[in-house]
Amino acid sequence: MQGHALDAARGPREPALENQRIFRAILLTMSHPGSVTVLGNWPEPPKGLHPAAAAVCLALVDMDTPLWIGPSGPLDIQTYLRFHCGCTVCRRPENAAFGLILDGQELPDLGLFHPGDLEYPDRSATLIIQVKAMNVGRGVPLSGPGINGETRLHVDGLNPDFWRSMQRNGRRFPLGFDVILATQTEIVSLPRTIQVGI
Repeated sequence: MQGHALDAARGPREPALENQRIFRAILLTMSHPGSVTVLGNWPEPPKGLHPAAAAVCLALVDMDTPLWIGPSGPLDIQTYLRFHCGCTVCRRPENAAFGLILDGQELPDLGLFHPGDLEYPDRSATLIIQVKAMNVGRGVPLSGPGINGETRLHVDGLNPDFWRSMQRNGRRFPLGFDVILATQTEIVSLPRTIQVGI
């Protein structure tokens, strides 16, 4: 697919078209949990924010979806996302529609993020977690809707406690948060329906 030119300082030159393309890619990876999707034509965000994570934020986060980056989120990253997404940056994870975790090794308490409620489970948080690398075919076994039998996912740069958090999260279904793991160029989606075999 031919991409559209990007401006390193301002993000996509044609943001509506780029955001639609990224949104479709996210939907595809959400429907096939544990599969790696490469995002092309990504923006060049501030240092510390992976281009793939920035692209996900630009496609999903807006003025109606408060974003949590954590108490140590660099000011230039907050400014970049406020400007391009029009979002507010909240201080408490339970108030966030999206949580951006810049270092997968340094996870906050994921149980603090909003799991939705029984009347509106779709109002739960989505967590975007930056990691170093991901490989399918080895690692943690995953199963559930959208996976043919079982798949395995190995993630570098992710705290091992994450998988236990995902097990606890799965037991809350239909409540619970969804997760998008992001390297510099790739994403993997892990919805709350995922079953982690550890």
